[in-house]
Amino acid sequence: MTLVTPDGAFGGPVRVAVNQSRELINRGHDVTVVAGTEGYITALPTEVDGVPVKLFPVRRILPRAGFAGFFSAKFILWLVRNISSFDVVHVHLARDLVTSPGALVALIFGKRMFVQSHGMIDGSDKILASVLDWLIIRRVLRRARVVFSLTDREELDVNLVEPRARVVQLPNGVPVLSEMELKRTSSVSTSIEVLMLARMHSIKRPLVFVRMAAMLLDRFPNARFTLVGPDGGQGASISNLISEIGVEGAIAWEGAVAPEESLARMRLSSVFVLPSESEVMPMSALEAMSVGLPVVLCRPCGIADEVALAGAGLIADQTTNSLVENVSSLLSDPVLRYRMGQNGRKLVDTHFSIGRVVDLLESYYESGTFGNDFS
Repeated sequence: MTLVTPDGAFGGPVRVAVNQSRELINRGHDVTVVAGTEGYITALPTEVDGVPVKLFPVRRILPRAGFAGFFSAKFILWLVRNISSFDVVHVHLARDLVTSPGALVALIFGKRMFVQSHGMIDGSDKILASVLDWLIIRRVLRRARVVFSLTDREELDVNLVEPRARVVQLPNGVPVLSEMELKRTSSVSTSIEVLMLARMHSIKRPLVFVRMAAMLLDRFPNARFTLVGPDGGQGASISNLISEIGVEGAIAWEGAVAPEESLARMRLSSVFVLPSESEVMPMSALEAMSVGLPVVLCRPCGIADEVALAGAGLIADQTTNSLVENVSSLLSDPVLRYRMGQNGRKLVDTHFSIGRVVDLLESYYESGTFGNDFS
């Protein structure tokens, strides 16, 4: 895994890895998540949300390369010394200087390796991507037992980079909570909260969320609109826009919440909105549905059709007006909110539960590790 931080800056891939690992541990497997890290002030944690982790501080060796520019020599050295003790290596692969060389170590040691790319391996004309593809990525994709993709589009993207990759689809999965776990604190307040929980990056369009909220305030004076997530470059712009509009009491950016606290934070809300430019299979939306929140998503989104068909939420286009219309429909109708929230829980249970995902994962591990090679 590329990066584990206290504020969840790397987003969905970490939640996927932790959910998979925790479920595998519950089934009796020994699992360790190995990753780069930054941001911890005190001692590095030895577990995250109940999952054993081995974390290594990263340093940026490529400026202006985002997460791709991080590197950790200690991460690589630890893998060289310890990788022989693992039966299966599952790489949450990105074009970066942490997971890419880590995957190469697994190949050098002849490990049975599975790759999951989370939409991060696609056609790219960036220099770093081209170099890594030529040196490492194509070889890793070609020699992996299986490359897990989320959607048909991602499968095409992976095969564009390496046509010989053996790609199968594996959805993201989240825990299915019991009714007791979902019980919300009782309140006599008539206010409702519209929540955006994501990294505050331009691709997530948090400024569009703020503008949408401002357009809805007059019609829904009891509603609160809250952004939660680490600053991905848009933090100052969010604060400035809220101040310019003059609605600090009704629209707020709370900053980051620890990833393991995200479900609890969602349970305090009424509607979940993710106005991103594009999403493959957003973990935050799956988590929101798992706790009974109706969702409003924007196309293109890899789960938009499933959400619409299940009646678990509403799908907007990229315009602010479309978001306003869809969120307004939910704020106006508490019965609709409840029904879509319940439909979302059913959708997660039947299609995106972590139990179902790990059933598939175990079958591939066992076939790829202890049986014949995949053809």
